[in-house]
Amino acid sequence: MQKNDVFPDNFTYPFLLKACSGQFALEQVQMIHAHIEKFGFFTNIFVPNILIDTYSKCGTSGVDTARRLFDAMIERDVVSWNSMIACLIKVGEMGEALRLFEQMPERDIVSWNTVLGGYIKAGELNAAFELFEKMPERNSVSWSTMVSGYSKAGFMNMARMLFDKMPVKNLVHWTIMISGYAEKGLAREAISLYDKMEKAGLQLNSGTYTSILAACAESGLLALGQRVHLSVQRSWLRHDTEVCNALVDMYAKCGNLDKAMDIFDGMVKRDVISWNTMLHGLALHGHGEAALELFSRMRLEGVTPDGVTFIALLCACRDVGLVKDGHHYFSIMEKYYGIVPQVEHYGCIVDLLGRGGYLREAYELIKSMPMEPNAIIWGTLLEACRVHNDGWIAKEVVNQLVKLELSDANAYELLSNLYAATGRWDDAKVKLQMNEEGFGGGDGDGDVIDPSIAMMTDVELLKRAWQNEKEAPEILSFEFNLVKRSKEQIQLMVTSQIPFIALLLLPCIGVSD
Repeated sequence: MQKNDVFPDNFTYPFLLKACSGQFALEQVQMIHAHIEKFGFFTNIFVPNILIDTYSKCGTSGVDTARRLFDAMIERDVVSWNSMIACLIKVGEMGEALRLFEQMPERDIVSWNTVLGGYIKAGELNAAFELFEKMPERNSVSWSTMVSGYSKAGFMNMARMLFDKMPVKNLVHWTIMISGYAEKGLAREAISLYDKMEKAGLQLNSGTYTSILAACAESGLLALGQRVHLSVQRSWLRHDTEVCNALVDMYAKCGNLDKAMDIFDGMVKRDVISWNTMLHGLALHGHGEAALELFSRMRLEGVTPDGVTFIALLCACRDVGLVKDGHHYFSIMEKYYGIVPQVEHYGCIVDLLGRGGYLREAYELIKSMPMEPNAIIWGTLLEACRVHNDGWIAKEVVNQLVKLELSDANAYELLSNLYAATGRWDDAKVKLQMNEEGFGGGDGDGDVIDPSIAMMTDVELLKRAWQNEKEAPEILSFEFNLVKRSKEQIQLMVTSQIPFIALLLLPCIGVSD
């Protein structure tokens, strides 16, 4: 366009900006922004408005730029205000969004619905209801936002009350309410409302079917799932790939693998999601060999697997102990299919190796990961250490968890259970000699503590104790008064979920096997 000396106008930039989204598009948006300034198109309010909206999709840095742009605008309309408020809500700045909402010279229904959605997103249902009651007018979005908010929070009675009060109900409202009942396992209410929806003569679409079936799958609500299946068979969507995928998923997760396979085999058109869904269903119920056979069939039919396919395969191998097969599939992902293993794939293979007793191999694999291993992966290996009574690797794993500054006690509970299982408590004795180590006070009572230690938080104390073996006795005696506790009292610490890193550090203060 530029090479042909065709100059942009007000309508050019919105199309360019709509093509930019996500935090990695920030530089592109900034480049277009500079171009807009160069050609002087900020005088048309439509352009800065869409620029604000686009920046809101570029992460926190984009929101900061959007705010500067908003503040610099000489003229603003209601769209400008709405875009900026939505931008702030998106990054969790609800307080600032409310401040702007109060400053608005005029509001429209979008303004009210945006703040209403912000309250729901923040989990402030009471504030949302108060705002809902104050709204000068409500539309379909207002009602669906409230019903969805209460439903997702588990307040089904409140959701139903609002649903019943709706002046006009559309398919979205019915779907939200029925899915909410299904997700909570309320079969009678869900089926009753589903029947009412059908009697209302609404033309159901694929979105309605898939949403309700997904809720049935997650809650194991087979009765409603079967009811929906009957409706699908009578509809024009009976051969729709997306709907059939949802049926396969529902039956598989509800435990009826034969029915899931029947639907899968009868599909007119299968996509990679169809294959992945069936693979996951087989893996979920421990049919690892059948999953591997299905994958072979998938390749014979020329369907290219994706990353989700390999998660299903690794899960299938993991659950039946097919370590060799799992390792094979993990190794061919990138080599043959160009699929770079993600953290989920590493999590599966670590779990597979750990369950098989290959703890050292699992540990080395984690250390070789190209991305930072998260606490879930380390926790998976720690659980394997507990199962196989391997205290040495467990200690290394907890060391890594400390580096992540993990404050959750669950990992340390696993470690303490591991020590208990291997009998390390039986002869545990406190042999700390404070005066010999130079930690005692001047009056000989051993209670004088370094002031810097007294000012530390629990996590800081534990981390410092872990990093400095000589300081560990002083720190732990201060934090847990461990030197004055009996074996039974220490075990009580375990049941009360005091950070279990202390138990790992018992050797540092003289507790031996």
